[in-house]
Amino acid sequence: MFITLEGIEGSGKTTQVRSIVEFLQSKGHTCEATREPGGTRIGKKIRALLLDPESSDMDPMAELLLYTADRVQHVKQFIMPLLSAGKTVLCDRYYDATVVYQGYARGLDIGLIRSLHKLILKDLKPDITILLDLPPAKGLARAWKQINNGSRTGVESRFEKETLAFHEKVRSGYLELARLEPERFRVIDASKSENQVRKEILSILSSFLMHP
Repeated sequence: MFITLEGIEGSGKTTQVRSIVEFLQSKGHTCEATREPGGTRIGKKIRALLLDPESSDMDPMAELLLYTADRVQHVKQFIMPLLSAGKTVLCDRYYDATVVYQGYARGLDIGLIRSLHKLILKDLKPDITILLDLPPAKGLARAWKQINNGSRTGVESRFEKETLAFHEKVRSGYLELARLEPERFRVIDASKSENQVRKEILSILSSFLMHP
């Protein structure tokens, strides 16, 4: 089973990962958590480049191809071997993030992004995608609070430094994808407390395990 978490900066994805893994393991699933970009040794180097604030002049097409390169390595080295072994993979961001950040927000051709994915990764899709949705102003305020108090690193703040309008486009893109694929997406109000969000995620996963 392949599960992904999506959402804008500050939506709380990373915070929820451990609880989800523990829940799935309690249900008898061998679960491995990972993230994009940076789920492999090579991916970590690509992540450093992509999220470095000093990369602010990166061309959108270069950005797209770096994310794609990270994903190719990640899927072939990590995700597919685990799925083939019957294990569950939980990924903090995946292909949908590229569609919304580089497509909806940067303005690159979404058809091109989809074609790249289909060509290179055989259109590997998650079984279920949980979208943590909240207003970008609230998400960015959370993210900067974490950066300023040291619980999140400032060396990966390139996207936090994007305009509010950029993040509004990202959010709209995510909600549009969820509208187009309601059978795969589950949308949660991430402006609620961490505990409330956790309960909703685990309830959704519990139902999904019973009726996949």
